[in-house]
Parts: sequence; C-alpha cells; structure tokens
Amino acid sequence: MYAIVEIAGQQFKVERGNKVYVHRLDANEGAKVEFDKVFLIDNGGKISVGTPTVEGAKVAATVIEHLKGDKVAVFKKLRRKGYQKWNNHRQHLTQILIQGVLPKGETLKDELKAEKTVRNRTAVAKKATPVAEVAAPVKKAPAKKAAAKKAPAKKAAKKTEE
Repeated sequence: MYAIVEIAGQQFKVERGNKVYVHRLDANEGAKVEFDKVFLIDNGGKISVGTPTVEGAKVAATVIEHLKGDKVAVFKKLRRKGYQKWNNHRQHLTQILIQGVLPKGETLKDELKAEKTVRNRTAVAKKATPVAEVAAPVKKAPAKKAAAKKAPAKKAAKKTEE
C-alpha cells in the first residue's frame, strides 16, 4: 500500500517503513505526527483518488531527527560589469519514518494487526515446504582451457626492382 501525500508543502510517494527527508517540521524528535493531505491511496490495486484529497485518510509518521542538508553554493555574476556574488546555504530538514497509510476509518493499530497476520501466514507457508522441493546445489562446469595463441602475422617483404 502506498500513498501520495503533501508534507510541508511538497508531495511525496510514501509506504510503510520509508524514511523521508522533508522540510523542517515543528515537532520534537521521537514525536508522532499525522498528515491528512492525502491525494491518492493505492491499496493492493484498489486506487482511491481524492478531489482534491481523500476524505478521512491519514499518513502516520514518527520524527527521527532534525538535520541540515548538503551545502548549496549560489554564484551570481553579471558579464562585463565586474559584479560577482558568492552565497551558500544549508537547508534545514527533518527525517521521518512512515508508520503507516491509514484509509478512512482505520487506525494505526488496525494496520499493524493486518500486517502481522500476513507476516504470520507467509512464515507458516515457508515452514511447510517439503524437503524434496529444496533445490540441490548446482555443480560448477569444469574450467575451459585457453586456446593456443596464434603466431603474429609476418609482414610481407618489400620487393624492390633493380
């Protein structure tokens, strides 16, 4: 399941477990935040598109840390005028961890329960594979011998007429 959501003025495609860098948020590290401007939700092929947003849908996230981005150099110049101006800046960012995409009427606990049951089913299916179906190790083919090198071509002797 993924969603297109607006966070701090930018749109992101997010899924559960994604780590996303967004513009600085007014939340402490470790705080839980929810974003309700969800424009699209894809739930296993069932797509809900909002007009402009999907009603009742939310994206739950946790603030991991606040940090600064890479330094960006800004250089301004006017040709033949002798004007040059250097400026640098580092953008303030927040790293968030997406906890889940919540369609209308769903809570984060409901999504975690559903994911846990799916995980348990796949674990049971993996344990139930018979030993006969496990592939035998593949033997390597014997190494090929290198072909003998050809003798270098002889240059034709120049015939000079006397």
